[in-house]
Amino acid sequence: MRKTAVAGLITMLTGLCAAFAMPGPAAGATPAACSTHWGTGTRDRALMVQNRLRDVRVGQHACFDRLVFDLGVGRAPGYHVSYVPAFHAQGSGMLVPTTGHAKLLVNVRAPAAASFSASNRHLVGVAGFAEFRQVAGLGSFEGITSIGLGLAATAPFRVLEFRNASNHVELVIDVAHH
Repeated sequence: MRKTAVAGLITMLTGLCAAFAMPGPAAGATPAACSTHWGTGTRDRALMVQNRLRDVRVGQHACFDRLVFDLGVGRAPGYHVSYVPAFHAQGSGMLVPTTGHAKLLVNVRAPAAASFSASNRHLVGVAGFAEFRQVAGLGSFEGITSIGLGLAATAPFRVLEFRNASNHVELVIDVAHH
């Protein structure tokens, strides 16, 4: 009787362990639902800052592509983010041709650092991204740095502000996948 009870207990514990050890979704699997109902309307914050835009980088996530502006230590900058029909260079107003069917203009209300090339037409590589087609520097003029984001199509986006581990301010633009 005792052997049967112990064997039954072992069987039950083995079953419980197996149930809790079930593997999760496979790496790279698409989540069941993405909460990206952010809208496509203009986002604006009117604060000018003196800390300088130091770097721009991109990242891919399961539900969105991400553009990150690193502004170093200081206050979070103001911004104006909106869809536009065409991109124009800061200062000169010259048309800047870019790839993509939609154009998201990001004006960061902070000057560019001397080490940052704000007029580079291909700031970072975005090959293989779901929405991003080109990240173009449009220049820095009178304390405003402009970036043109060429997209596959008009898509919902959001603007976030963070402080990283080094206490640097990061302005983040997420563009939802279709």
